[in-house]
This record gives sequence, C-alpha cells and structure tokens, in this order.
Amino acid sequence: MKELEYAYYPGCAAKQIQIEADLATRAVSEKLGIVLHDMPKASCCGAGNLQEHDLAAALTVNARIFSQAEEMGKDILTICNTCLQTFTMANRRFKEEPELLAKVNSVLEKAGVRPYQGTIEIKHLIWVLVDDLGLDKVKEHIKAPLNGLRVAPFYGCHSIRPQEIFDGKGGEHPLYLDDILNTLGAEVIDYSGKDKCCGFHYMLPNEDEFLSMSGGHSLAAKDKGADIMVSPCTLCDMA
Repeated sequence: MKELEYAYYPGCAAKQIQIEADLATRAVSEKLGIVLHDMPKASCCGAGNLQEHDLAAALTVNARIFSQAEEMGKDILTICNTCLQTFTMANRRFKEEPELLAKVNSVLEKAGVRPYQGTIEIKHLIWVLVDDLGLDKVKEHIKAPLNGLRVAPFYGCHSIRPQEIFDGKGGEHPLYLDDILNTLGAEVIDYSGKDKCCGFHYMLPNEDEFLSMSGGHSLAAKDKGADIMVSPCTLCDMA
C-alpha cells in the first residue's frame, strides 16, 4: 500500500463557507488511516482574479505552496476542484518548463522561501480513495451501506478538464465518484449533467446563466429519479 500521508490543502471555501466539507474530510480520513498534515502557511491558490490579472504572480503563489508541501515530503491532497485544476496546470508547467520554474524560484528566494524542486504531485481526495487506499479498504470500513439510495454524481468540470492534464482521471466519462458510490452501496444515477459545469463562476457576473446551469443539472438528476446529488467539489456544492 502507498504511504497515506498528505499535505492537506482544503481550499478557501472549505475553510470558510463549506466548513462541513473540511470536517467530513478529516473525519473520514482518520477512520480510513489517511493522515492529513495541515499547511498553516499556505495561501489561496489564486484561481480567478489573480490568474486573470497577473499570471506570473499566481504561478509564484502556487510554487510557494508547492515548496511548503515539498519541504514536508508530502504530495498535496485537496477537496476543491478549482484548486486541483489550478495546481495541476501550474505544476505541469513547472515540470515541463525549467526556465519558468527558475524564474519563479528566483522570486521565492528573494522572499526567503525554499525553491520548489518539482517533486510533488497534486491529488484529489476521490483519487486517493480509489488509487492510493483502494476501494476494498473503503469497503472494509462501511458500517451503514447506502442501499436503496439513488445518487446522482456531479463531478465538476475542474476535476476532469482539460483532459490532457489529468492523465486519464478526467475525460468525458469519469468514473472515480461512480466507483466510490457503488462501493458504498448506492444506486448511481446516470444523467445529462454529471460531467458538466455547475456555473459557479457565473454566479456574480451572470446570475441568470448561473441559475440556468445549476438548476438545469438538478432538474435533470431529479427527472432521472435521483434522491440526492453528490459532488467532490466545494464550489459545485455551493452552486
């Protein structure tokens, strides 16, 4: 079995508005023997405004966070799809563009931060449950199977696209959440919105579009007979 210790990066939403996601992650991880090491000096990932207005600054922020995890000797585990995508894209660039990494590291060194060497990986909790822990181990800990519960999985686009950065974990037909729900005994409902965007980032600039997207997916799941929807993303959960 792989080492089940990670540098835990819940993301801003789970630390403020979606606190229940953080609490649940910690409780489940403890039961399953997954050790989460907090990163008290980590900042926001910079997705959104910082990325759009100053990409160099956003990449430097990401490298600073990666450096902290690297110093801990742990890969990063997150429960926010947007953080996952942001980190994965930045980490890929750092590993493929040594000149970029050197430029970013020069900024970090001036700030007294350890340079990032490019040795860590970014993982989502659902990947850890399937790939690192294994669903057989998950099954051993089930006390109350979800038999009879009809569940509509909603992946959230930032954990599956762009496909090329997720090394087979994403794509148009993702299965990680389905596999976990099946292991828990739930009946997994297939519907049109499971791999679409929740519309969260339209919430402020275009509320009508946001409501159309999020509401449309909810109605599609309901029409297929789902009792509940489940998402591995804190932002999708808010939407």
